[in-house]
Amino acid sequence: MTYELQILIISAASIGFVHTLLGPDHYLPFIMIGKAREWKISKIIGLTVLCGIGHILTSVIVGLIGIGLEMQVEKLNWFESFRGNLAAWALIAFGLLYALWGIRRIYKKHTHKTIDIDEKSKNVTPWILFIIFALGPCEPLIPILMYPAAMESLSALVMVTSVFGVVTLLTMTGAVLAVSYGLSFVNLRRFENLGHPIAGFVIFLSGLAIQVLGL
Repeated sequence: MTYELQILIISAASIGFVHTLLGPDHYLPFIMIGKAREWKISKIIGLTVLCGIGHILTSVIVGLIGIGLEMQVEKLNWFESFRGNLAAWALIAFGLLYALWGIRRIYKKHTHKTIDIDEKSKNVTPWILFIIFALGPCEPLIPILMYPAAMESLSALVMVTSVFGVVTLLTMTGAVLAVSYGLSFVNLRRFENLGHPIAGFVIFLSGLAIQVLGL
């Protein structure tokens, strides 16, 4: 293993950890939706891992296509930036709509329509989150890690990409577990009826943080 490859692997692990931890969109949506819907932690982690894989895999595919076609990294950066904006606005819209749905649910709590709305949203919500995360790029993966690794060798490309992906998934699940565990000690009974609106508002703020602050 060359010195350059060692640096790339260390960078992949470091960037995967820091990039994920500083991006609230990587874990807050799962925590808040899971809390509002009273999901078991296994279901929350399962959705987190599924969305995380989609999030990473789409950037890997884009990077491999760019490398295979010998595209300039600037062109891929433009495309990834476009995907990032699209995903951020999608998260903002989803959070806002989910909050409004939660408010509507409160007013219809004692009608049969509430049951119908709940059943539909239970089936749709995980898929919406997956699509949003699949749209969202791993910004540092292609220009900082994949392109330099590809210049080393194919095995280096696989190794560096794998390290980044594994660390990103572990950080996502670790953050979800830690925050969910911490929330289990907080008495939130007084906000029980507001769980869905609060979840939507937090997701809305997560998307806004990406779009405005670039997190």
